[in-house]
Order: sequence, then structure tokens, then C-alpha cells
Amino acid sequence: MIWLAGALVLLGGSAAHAGEKAIKIGVLGDMSGYASSTGGVGAVTAARLAIEDVGGAIDGKPITLISADMQSKPDTAATIARQWFDQDGIDIIVDVPVSSVALAVQAVAREKHKVLLITAGLTTDLTREQCSPWTLQWADDTSALAQGTVRALVAQGLRKWFFVTADFAFGHALQRDATAILQAAGGELVGSVQAPMQTTDFSSYLITAQSSPAQVVAFANASIDTITSIKQAGEFGLAASGKKLAALLVYISDVHSIGLADAQGLYVTSGYYWDESEASRAFARRFFAIQHAMPTKEQANIYAGLTNYFRAVKETGGDAADPVMTWLKSHPLDYFGRQTTLRADGRVMYDLALYQVKSPAESKAPWDYYKKIAEVPAEQAFLPLDAARCPSAASR
Repeated sequence: MIWLAGALVLLGGSAAHAGEKAIKIGVLGDMSGYASSTGGVGAVTAARLAIEDVGGAIDGKPITLISADMQSKPDTAATIARQWFDQDGIDIIVDVPVSSVALAVQAVAREKHKVLLITAGLTTDLTREQCSPWTLQWADDTSALAQGTVRALVAQGLRKWFFVTADFAFGHALQRDATAILQAAGGELVGSVQAPMQTTDFSSYLITAQSSPAQVVAFANASIDTITSIKQAGEFGLAASGKKLAALLVYISDVHSIGLADAQGLYVTSGYYWDESEASRAFARRFFAIQHAMPTKEQANIYAGLTNYFRAVKETGGDAADPVMTWLKSHPLDYFGRQTTLRADGRVMYDLALYQVKSPAESKAPWDYYKKIAEVPAEQAFLPLDAARCPSAASR
């Protein structure tokens, strides 16, 4: 059954009039499953806060918001997207976790010439072979996650790596990208194991990693698998034995679930951390007042992406996809006080950072989890624009 939050209409006071065409937002996420802690209801909250900032309406048009659970199924997600565009008049779909789901929804959005804001789908195919002129990929993709973590640690002399990889397309892609970067930087892959999704016992995989000559044990997995594998790595004493731990995809909600005792020392690459700037803290405080948790980068990117989308709607005088996307690709965008840009292939270009998770003694307050180790410039993190692999980029 599709979980659907009832239509949530936010009006901008006297500026909005009954019967006037609305600007319609659809949050398509994981509301009950594998990745619900990183997006879920918090994704809807982030969208609501962006709508609140513009008073619930733009130039007299009320903004409405609906949400649905895509259940991590590409066919389910595509069906919902098609109904939203064809029957419900949705102008923009946001969130879209899981790369296979993101690709399926992007195909529908491309067919319908509709705007898609991806804040969780991570495959670089979204801005290359399967790109769309109407997509904003506002997520740390597999290239950026690998570049940020691998290059920085190899530069510290940590050259020998072992991967614990989720045995499905995303995990394979993440290990593939990270291995290519590792070898280009002069590092060495000394071993890897593949674990099925939602594995509950990682002991055999961790024993293999611990007995290897690796200096770094990298986890190419996500969500529940990341939490379980790192917790068990702490129980097995991998970090205590001298291994450095790196999670190629980790959210602050994962660290919160793991706990600092087991997560301390973990290396994390991210484009957003709630305590990075006054702008990120201001949003986080508002979000925390509702969700009682700090926002993940997925949730924060929904807020940032919609804030810029609303600016484009205001500046172009409507929500038609082509003028909105033209405006977004030709003007500087704001990312919690930092300037960024939207490239012709749909890639949002922002700087990332490599963080290390604090020890319990270093943490001074709840959710004070990260310390910055290195900056990762956008041009280094993301793959270069390749118009040959994204035909729509060549025409813009």
C-alpha cells in the first residue's frame, strides 16, 4: 500500500485566493523503510520550512505539499510520479532516495518535462548517461563521497584499503568509484567482502577485514547496514587494533544511532553539517524544534533546493519548468550562506568537507559529533562536465 500524507495546503495570507492555480510540491521518499531515518517524515518537515519562509505563497499562488512512500521500488515510484504529474498537477518532485528509484523517477520527469530535485539518489548516471534538462541533483554523489574520503586519507599515508560493501548496485558502484580513485592516488585495494542488504551479523566480514593488512576499513553501504556494521566493528575492536574506519555514505542520524563510543574516529565526507555555519545552525534549530533531531544532509538539501526553486519561480513569474531551470542554471544559488551553481548537466556544484567523528570526551553537547579535517572543493569532488555523456548539457 502506498503511504500518502494528506494534501497539506499552506496559504500566504491575503495574497492567496481560492481557486487560484497552486504551486504543487511532491515529496517522494522512504517513509517507513530502510532509509526513513535519513529522509522520511523529516523530508516533509524540511519542505514545509522552505514553504514557510516564503509565506506559503508566491505572487498570489498558494503552495501545496503532498508526500508518498516509494517503498524503495522503482516501479512504485514511477507510478506515483506519473500520477502526480498527469493527474495531480505536481510541479516539482523532491527527495527520491535509492539510485534505482531516482533513475526511474527521472525518466518520468524527463518525459513529462517536469522539475525533479534529487537529494538522496547518489549515482552519477543521473547527470551523465541518463541525465535530464529538468533535474537538480543536490546530493553527494558516489564520485564526491569517494573523492572526499579516499584522497584525503591516502594523502595522510593511509594507502592500504579493505572494503565491506553492500551487495547491490549502489554498493558495487561506490566501491568501484572509490577503488579507481584509490589507485589513481597511489593507494592499494588489499581486499573486500560483499554483504547482503540488511545483514544482521557482520562478524565474518569484520574478522576478514581485521586480519587483512589494510590500514583503512571502508564501508560502502548505507543506512541500517552502515549502523550495524560500524557498531559491530566497535565491538570487534577494529579501531582499537589500529585500523582507521571510513564510511563512504553516512548521515548524522546514523552516527546518533551508533553512538560516539563506537563511531568515534570514523571519517565522513559531507556537503552539509548542521553546525558548520550560522545559516546551517539557524535551519537546524527550526528543524530540531519539530523533529527533535538534527537534520541529515538529505533533509537539509530539500530545504536548500526548494528555497532556490522558490526564488526562481518568483523571478520568472511562474512555475513553468523551462524558464525556472534556465534561471537556476544562470544565477548563483545559495547553500546555507555559501554560493553554489547548477551545472548544465543538473549537477549542483558545492564544496564538501571531510569530517571525523568526535570521541565522547570531545563532544560538548548533544549532536556535537563532527570535527572538520579537510575541505573538498566542488571541482575536485564531482566528475567534470561531460556533454558527450549528457546530451542535454551540450544544447544548453
